[in-house]
Amino acid sequence: MVLLRADLAELRADLAAGSDSPHGGLAEVKGLEARIYGILDELNEQEIQVKGVAPVLLDFPGELDDRPVLWCWLEGDGEIRWYHRLECGFSGRRRI
Repeated sequence: MVLLRADLAELRADLAAGSDSPHGGLAEVKGLEARIYGILDELNEQEIQVKGVAPVLLDFPGELDDRPVLWCWLEGDGEIRWYHRLECGFSGRRRI
């Protein structure tokens, strides 16, 4: 998704500037958007919450000490190292 997002950003910038793009044209914009939405749908089907796409921020439902939590993954993290209570959101993130 990160690569698709970057390609889409460059393509949109080129088109907005009226320049040719190595990524294609309007049809490719629609194709990239469709692929990104497809990935988002797949994640949602697996109960993975997409909280952001730039950077990618994902929350996975789980439990810690018999309390429901969301395990957090932020683009650039090598593994899941954070969690937060459901009602606290990103600002309530804590290290595992």
